[in-house]
Amino acid sequence: MGVQASDYQGEKVAGFISEMASEYGFASEQLAELLAQAERKQAILDAISRPAERVRPWSEYRPIFITDARIAQGVDFWRQNQDALARIETEYGVPAQFIVAIIGVETFYGRNTGNYRVIDALATLGFDYPPRQPFFRKELKEFLLLTREEQVDPLSLKGSYAGAMGLPQFMPSSFRAYAVDFDADGHIDIWNNPTDAIGSAANYFKRHGWVAGSGVAVRATVGGKRFEEGLTQGLEPSLNAAQLRELGWKPATPIADDTKVTAFRLEGADGDEFWIGLPNFYVITRYNRSVMYALAVNQLADALAKARGQQ
Repeated sequence: MGVQASDYQGEKVAGFISEMASEYGFASEQLAELLAQAERKQAILDAISRPAERVRPWSEYRPIFITDARIAQGVDFWRQNQDALARIETEYGVPAQFIVAIIGVETFYGRNTGNYRVIDALATLGFDYPPRQPFFRKELKEFLLLTREEQVDPLSLKGSYAGAMGLPQFMPSSFRAYAVDFDADGHIDIWNNPTDAIGSAANYFKRHGWVAGSGVAVRATVGGKRFEEGLTQGLEPSLNAAQLRELGWKPATPIADDTKVTAFRLEGADGDEFWIGLPNFYVITRYNRSVMYALAVNQLADALAKARGQQ
């Protein structure tokens, strides 16, 4: 049988291998053998290079995630994992419905976790996608480190075309920084172990500043000539609630004056909607840098809690 030429061998990966050997003590020959088994996937390059879809308005985005099926299966997931979810409320201060909602939005409770080998995704993007090569090469390093630390075969793990992994869709750097062994079996598995996935997502929230007992977003009405000055540019909060109120924003429920907030307008099914994001809203945008994503998670969480009879 002839030897098949590898996509990732020789000069193409030599610098990367020497970095991993000198910085982290990897054996060069073994790493070369491993990378030689990685495959360049044109479908991954096509996916990441595809022109961005037009930005959907909130009126089209919301119905993708707030569906009867996603709510019903979320309640099932909650029931099946209720002990772990009760523990995260105690240990991390994050209500269970938000962790269920994150996993529901990211992977439909584990149904859609990605079918690419992570090593193929990260090698393809780290060596053959110049626009974001530094980022994906770093993630490939993190991936190799996590597989060494967890003592798992790097060729066995699957994820999205961008290398996001498991039920919570963690990139390798997030896995190493925030994933936890929540069932204390000596191994972190966010692919097949919902307990570890739940604990890891909750730890991510807590480490990014989740405020226990606080809300996420409040609907608002606006008035006067200056309300548009209150709209947040980007995602970082720049005003507090008192300043926003002075610009003509009136929250549906009271917000303490010194609370750092974000404010945004969305194109809803019945016209413009105005929302005020609290500190926990900003935490959700750290998971995925999108206002509509964070609001969808919040509304799915509310729907899940109602369906479970907690509200």
